[in-house]
Amino acid sequence: GITYAEKLSKSETRLDWGKPWRQAHDHIRGLSPFPGAWFELDGVRIKVLRSTRGEGSGAPGTALDDSLTIACDDGAVRLTQVQRAGKQPMSAEDFLRGTKVEAGSHVA
Repeated sequence: GITYAEKLSKSETRLDWGKPWRQAHDHIRGLSPFPGAWFELDGVRIKVLRSTRGEGSGAPGTALDDSLTIACDDGAVRLTQVQRAGKQPMSAEDFLRGTKVEAGSHVA
C-alpha cells in the first residue's frame, strides 16, 4: 500500500545538539538541501547543509573551536557548509570570515 508522510514542521527541522553526533549528522544529511536543518546563532537562523564528525566533547551546543565544531551528546559535529537566512550557501570557512564564533560560545 501507499502511505503519505506528514509535512515537516519547523520544529522538526531544528537541530538538537543533545542527541549523539551521528544522529545530528544524519539529521543534517536527511534534510539537506530542503527544507534544511538549522540552528540559531545570536538570534539569526543558520541552515546547515553539510557536516562531518568533529573532534572533542563538551556541553551540547557549545562551539569547541573556531571552525564551527559543535559539541553533541557524545562527540561533536563539524559544520562544513552553511547558509544564513536570505543568503547563498557557503563553506564554513567563508561564513567564519564574516561571523565570529569563538570557542566556548553557545549555539541554540
